[in-house]
Amino acid sequence: MTTGPELHAACEALAPLVGTWRGPGEGHYPTIPDFSYLEELTFGHVGKPFLSMTQRTRDPQSDAPLHTEVGYLRPQPHSAMELVLTQPTGVVEIHIGSVAEVGGSVVVDLRTERVEGTRTAKPITEVRRRIEVVGDDLVSEMWMAAMGQPLTHHLRAELTRV
Repeated sequence: MTTGPELHAACEALAPLVGTWRGPGEGHYPTIPDFSYLEELTFGHVGKPFLSMTQRTRDPQSDAPLHTEVGYLRPQPHSAMELVLTQPTGVVEIHIGSVAEVGGSVVVDLRTERVEGTRTAKPITEVRRRIEVVGDDLVSEMWMAAMGQPLTHHLRAELTRV
């Protein structure tokens, strides 16, 4: 039996995130109709001072792929956190924030330091992401300022560890 590397000491506060999570989500935004989705979120590690993050969503009716993101959570000194995230829509998000233990849960709270896009990407000016883990339950939320709209709640998914 082969075992993977030990979690890097810098990632200890993120240990509850490691694994694969699945569950339903709902989205809304002023410029589009409300929608539902199924999400799979995976946090992995290779023993280095970061976690990899892969997110995929599917349509709950047809099971067709909807969206995907890949990135890295990078712990920094004093419970600070960085997230570098790329999307196939041509958007790259660079977040700064924190990780904290709050009443038995682990909360990662992130805001964009920069959002960049290719010439063909839709204009996104700000993003906030919040991940909260309590045992085998994870809630992922996202707020977004895009398409001329102010920072607005956009997505919420309630996932379970698989």
